[in-house]
Amino acid sequence: ENRERLSVCSKLCYAVGGAPYQITGCALGFFLQIYLLDVAQLDPFYASIILFVGRAWDAITDPMVGFFISKTSWTRVGRLMPWIIFSTPFAVTAYILIWFVPDISRGQVMWYLFFYCIFQTLVTCFHVPYSALTMFISREQSERDSATAYRMTVEVLGSVLGTAIQGQIVGKVDTPCVESPLFISKPNSSVAMEELNMTRDTGSLTDTRNAYMIAAGVIGGLYILCAIILSLGVRERRESSQLQSDEPGSFFQGLKLVMNHGAYIKLIAGFLFTSLAFMLLEGNFALFCTYTLGFRNEFHNILLAIMLSATLTIPLWQWFLTRFGKKTAVYVGISSAIPFLILVAVLDSNLIVTYIVAVAAGISVAAAFLLPWSMLPDVIDDFKLQHPDSHGHEAIFFSFYVFFTKFASGVSLGISTLSLDFAGYQTRGCSQPSEVNITLKMLVSAVPVGLILLGLLLFKLYPIDEEKRRKNKKALQDLR
Repeated sequence: ENRERLSVCSKLCYAVGGAPYQITGCALGFFLQIYLLDVAQLDPFYASIILFVGRAWDAITDPMVGFFISKTSWTRVGRLMPWIIFSTPFAVTAYILIWFVPDISRGQVMWYLFFYCIFQTLVTCFHVPYSALTMFISREQSERDSATAYRMTVEVLGSVLGTAIQGQIVGKVDTPCVESPLFISKPNSSVAMEELNMTRDTGSLTDTRNAYMIAAGVIGGLYILCAIILSLGVRERRESSQLQSDEPGSFFQGLKLVMNHGAYIKLIAGFLFTSLAFMLLEGNFALFCTYTLGFRNEFHNILLAIMLSATLTIPLWQWFLTRFGKKTAVYVGISSAIPFLILVAVLDSNLIVTYIVAVAAGISVAAAFLLPWSMLPDVIDDFKLQHPDSHGHEAIFFSFYVFFTKFASGVSLGISTLSLDFAGYQTRGCSQPSEVNITLKMLVSAVPVGLILLGLLLFKLYPIDEEKRRKNKKALQDLR
C-alpha cells in the first residue's frame, strides 16, 4: 500500500493535465455563442447549427477515440500518453482559428463549423485518454480519490483562467452595438440608420476581433504548457489497473458488458440531467447578463466570481464526500444551486445581488465538477469484480459518459439558440425585445432547475453507497 502512494508532485502534475480541456471548454462555453452572434455577426439560425453540430460531433468522437485507444499497443511512455502528446499542437492551431473572422462573405458558417469540429476531435484525443489515466496512476482507491480531488481543483482553476483570460481581454474592448431603428415602419430609414451605425463602429469591431485572437493565443500557450507538465511529470503504470486473472477482451464485447452494467447506467442517468442544467446555464449566461440584467460591461467579472467561488470550495466538497459519503454530497451540493437560480430570475436587476448569487452558485458548480469524476472509478471497480476476466475497458467508461453529456449539451444549445431566434434576437443589438429576455430567463433559471430535480430523482437509483464501496475495495485487494 505504501508503494502505491502518490507523491504530491505526481498528483499536481496529473491534475495540471485537466486544465486544457476546462480552459478551452469554458472559453467556448461562455463566449462562443455571443461571439458568433455579435462579433462574427452570423444569423442566430446558423449559429445554432454550428453549436449543435459541433457539440454533437464532439459527442460522437468520444466513443470513437475510446475504441482506438483500446486497440492501441503499449509503448515506452504508455498506451494513453502518446495520444495526449501528439494531439496537442494540432488542437491548439484549430482552437486559435475558431476565434478568427475570415474575410469571406459566403463561407463563414463552414469555416466555424469545420474548425469547431476539428478542435473538438483533437481535444477529445487529449481528454479521453487523460480521463482514463486515473485508473493507471494507482490501484489504491484513496490515492485515486485524492488525485481526482487535485484534478478537480485544477480543472475548476482552469475554468477560472479560461473565464478570466477570455473575459478580461475581451472585456477591455467595448463590443459595438446597433441601436434599434426608431422608424421600424419605414424600411429605408431603418436600413440607413443601421448602415450609419455599422460604419461608425467598424474600427471598434476590429478591436474586438483582435482581442478575441489575443485571448485565443494566450489560452493556446497554456494548453501546450499543461500538456508538457503532464507528459513529463506522470508515469503511466500498466500494472495499476490489472488483476491477477486479467485476459484481453474485444472492444465490442467490452462495450456490451459496460452498457449492461447497472451502476454505470444509473450514474449516467443521474448526472446526464444535472450536467445538462449547468451546461445550459453556461451557454446562455453571457447573453443573460448582457441583455436581461443589463450588465454589458460586468458579465465577465460575474462569470469570474462564479468560477473563483467554485475553485475555493472544491476542497470543502472533497472533505464533505469523505465525511458523509458521495451520494449525500450529490444531493446537498447540486441541489444548493436551485434557490439561487430562482432568485436571479425573480428579482429585479441588481448588481450586488447578482454577485452574491454568482458566489453561491459557484459552490454548487464545484460539486457538479468533482462528483461525477470521483464516482466513475467506483463504478469501474464494481465492474471489475463482476467481470474479473475482462479488462482494458476504462476508456469506454469515461468516453461514453462524456458522449451522453456532450450530445445532450449539443441538443440543448442548438435548441436554446433557435429559441432566441424565434423570440426575435437582434444581432449586435444594444437591447433585445421583451420576448428574448423572457426566453433567456427560462434558459438560465426554470429549465436548469427542472433538469436538476429530474437528475436528483434518477440518482436515487444509484446502488454504490459507502458501505458497498468499502466491500468492493476489500474484494479487489483479495483478487489482486
